[in-house]
Amino acid sequence: MSVFLLISIIAVSGCTQNKSIDHVVKDQMVPIDMANIKVGGEIGRRIDITVKNNLLLLDVDRDFLLPFQKKDGKDGNYKALGKLIDAAVKMAYYTRDTTVIALKNHLISEIIETQGTDGYIGNMIPENRMWKVWDLHEMNYIIYGLISDYKLFGDKQSLVAAQKAADYIIKNWSTMPLDWEKKTEIAAFVSVTGLDRTMITLYGVTGDKRYLEFEINQRNLANWDPGIVIGRRPLVEGHTYAYLASCLAQLELYRVQKDEILLVPTMKAMNFMTGKDGMGITGGVGQAEIWTDDQDGGRDLQETCSVCYQIRVYENLLRLKGDSRYGDIMERTIFNTLFGAQSPDGRRLRYFTPFEGSREYCGECCCTGNFRRIISELPSMVYYRSGNGVAINLYSSSAANIAMENGVFVVIKQETDYPNSGHVVIRVDPSKPTSFPLKLRIPSWCRNASISVNGKPSERTFVPGTFAVIERSWKAGDQVVLDMPMEWRLVKGRQRQAGRVAVLRGPLVFCLNPGQNESLALKEASDIGRIVIDLASIEQTAVADSTVRPGGIGCRLKAGTIVGALGNAKNITITLSEFADPNGRCIYFKVPELSTAVADELTRPWE
Repeated sequence: MSVFLLISIIAVSGCTQNKSIDHVVKDQMVPIDMANIKVGGEIGRRIDITVKNNLLLLDVDRDFLLPFQKKDGKDGNYKALGKLIDAAVKMAYYTRDTTVIALKNHLISEIIETQGTDGYIGNMIPENRMWKVWDLHEMNYIIYGLISDYKLFGDKQSLVAAQKAADYIIKNWSTMPLDWEKKTEIAAFVSVTGLDRTMITLYGVTGDKRYLEFEINQRNLANWDPGIVIGRRPLVEGHTYAYLASCLAQLELYRVQKDEILLVPTMKAMNFMTGKDGMGITGGVGQAEIWTDDQDGGRDLQETCSVCYQIRVYENLLRLKGDSRYGDIMERTIFNTLFGAQSPDGRRLRYFTPFEGSREYCGECCCTGNFRRIISELPSMVYYRSGNGVAINLYSSSAANIAMENGVFVVIKQETDYPNSGHVVIRVDPSKPTSFPLKLRIPSWCRNASISVNGKPSERTFVPGTFAVIERSWKAGDQVVLDMPMEWRLVKGRQRQAGRVAVLRGPLVFCLNPGQNESLALKEASDIGRIVIDLASIEQTAVADSTVRPGGIGCRLKAGTIVGALGNAKNITITLSEFADPNGRCIYFKVPELSTAVADELTRPWE
């Protein structure tokens, strides 16, 4: 039996065992099972190198499992094992690679072996369990990883272990010390980041209302709303990762019991990020893990955990509301801040990814675990069922086998070098002629998109920031060509970056790596930011630049380095590389005329 067939059978078995929970609110878009998707391009490359050069090179026994086998933790003994399990499960399901499947099985069997008879599944000594900071955080992600194994592979042993651990938490919740926040100096919702979504997810697969009632009655999830707290203050309440994780849980609860109050914290965050300078131009948020709105580009900027949860919140809202602008902000964040948090070869990862000054790699931590998780989820963010049709959200060479109504299957393939260009060939091959709408996301940055079907150009005008809808009877061999012209644009900086501009093309932000120009090699980021650039001096055709990825692109232009001379002759030629360049130091520059720049198309409030 082939590995592909084996995985398919297991996956179907797992799905049929899950309880069907009726959602009061139905999603407008439903992701295609990633077992039926294969992604290439830069997104696919990032998935592949994360598996081969990161996940499979970890010493999981020494660095992750051993503390849980010893159970001698006393304080702050966080290992992110649950995040690793969740990533390994999803990577195994997507890749069908026998080595990854074996790793997943090893992690699952070994962690279940450590579970106590009372259900505890952590690494702390008995007297420190639950209420030493991060123990609950660790436990709930292990539970979530076990749930993922059940959902994707149908392993009942994983579900049983997950329920035992969740029951342990519920049983002991009342023992929380009254002064727990004071002792830990961390707000409770930060200390248990991820717990709420785990419990809601467990309710979704079991139908056991105890987990839902825990969230409603004990956690009071429906009324959670701390507001946007700017700056690092007592209890770390402005923690962006924890805030967004709670938003994600509220969005899931909203589907079960429609209550508009559950959307308020999420939309506060969305409007703060896009309408009140809370998001940087590369898509990340926060400094020192905390909400900020001053657009400072240096130091501990754009925590990777937060970036991962931003993408999850955007994707969740895309499904819920069907608004293509959530896809726009997803792709900006993925191609820039997310990929910028990883070395081009995939081996090393970052805690923070500033856009000014040096960027440092980190050791194993919560951010590395969350990075692997979100990379493992990217295949499910490309194609969606939308009503009786199909929507394409992310552009990358890829293929999907999609089940339609009446037993019809349709294979949809993308052939493209995106984000090098906006030329996308989409091949539609149904198992028999069938009618359905095909929806294509027209990015907000694209003003002149054009579409042809089987060589016949459409005469319609396609609005940026919406889905273009092509409804027809499809037959095998049909071909859609989407062209999204990519022009260089200078985007105005805000707050601390006011009066300067960043260079963008399509979803990509470009940066200056001073090491590529001898005259700039020793300059600080602040000095580099005084360089004067001009839109007219940019070579219209992107140049080849493999600094970040094979077949990557760069922006070549003439620039001026004479301080204060905005109209000076262009005395040097520089090449800007993609933001994910590990040696990028600066993205904002001066211009002779700010009128040549435009506002960031993503910086507008949400309804």
